[in-house]
Amino acid sequence: MTHVPSTSADRAPTRPQGARGEGASRPSESELKTKLRDAGLRPTVQRLSLCGLLFGNGDRHVSAEALHAEAREAGLRMSLSTVYNALNQFAGAGLLREIAVQGPRTYFHTRTSPHHHFMDESTGRMFDAVDGSVEFARLPAPPEGMEIVGCDVIIRLRKKKR
Repeated sequence: MTHVPSTSADRAPTRPQGARGEGASRPSESELKTKLRDAGLRPTVQRLSLCGLLFGNGDRHVSAEALHAEAREAGLRMSLSTVYNALNQFAGAGLLREIAVQGPRTYFHTRTSPHHHFMDESTGRMFDAVDGSVEFARLPAPPEGMEIVGCDVIIRLRKKKR
């Protein structure tokens, strides 16, 4: 089974976690409301604010804690639990891709198409593997009554030891 690559036309350019898109136009409040409504979500003040932070900065990987800190830096007052709830609602509605790394560590990605990731274990930074660079010769058969719907690969990295 080979990971099917997307084309650059399918997504925004990849930027490191937390990077801001220089010169990228931010979506208007009207566009954000439409994005939320089209996903079946009511555009509350908190959702609109978080949506603006998430989708106004290009393609990115973000944790709830990092987005909460970013919201506070932007002068937004909301609890970490509100951020978690909104991220989970966005993921449930298909606006974000949830990436469970290990234990309680979860990232959310604005690029929802199938793709794989690298993760720097010393910094926690996550970034995309080049499309088409991961291939599988075969996967195990799923248990009776089940079907495979995807396969996510996270390639963990660390600095080489001397």
